[in-house]
Amino acid sequence: MKLLPGFSLFDDVFDDNFFRPVNKTSSFMKTDIREVDGNYVLDMELPGYNKEDIKIALKDGYLTVTATRNDDKEDKDDKGNVVRRERFAGTCTRSFYVSDAVTEEDIKAKYDNGELHITFPKDKPKEIAESKPIAIE
Repeated sequence: MKLLPGFSLFDDVFDDNFFRPVNKTSSFMKTDIREVDGNYVLDMELPGYNKEDIKIALKDGYLTVTATRNDDKEDKDDKGNVVRRERFAGTCTRSFYVSDAVTEEDIKAKYDNGELHITFPKDKPKEIAESKPIAIE
């Protein structure tokens, strides 16, 4: 059997989206940001995730959302033979600068029907520490 130059016997077998690497600009964690009543509202699409799989953290003025999912699906025929088995494990993360003045208490989050809604104040004045005299030696 003679193959054409540049043709691989496995091209047809592996010509499937399942085997292609995920593009860094993929459709994970699509986010809309709105301003509502002096607050910012982030609406983030996270279909297929459970509430327990989503973590939100605030550090140095950055709000970070991390979602982790581990799926193991198996289809069997009526004889119990595996017809298809798919596994997926992955983590996606996005960060947003929200301000150094925003605290964990200011952030409200709700997960409903595959969409994460996060609300935090738009303009919260940064608390200025009370000045203290500096001793001179």
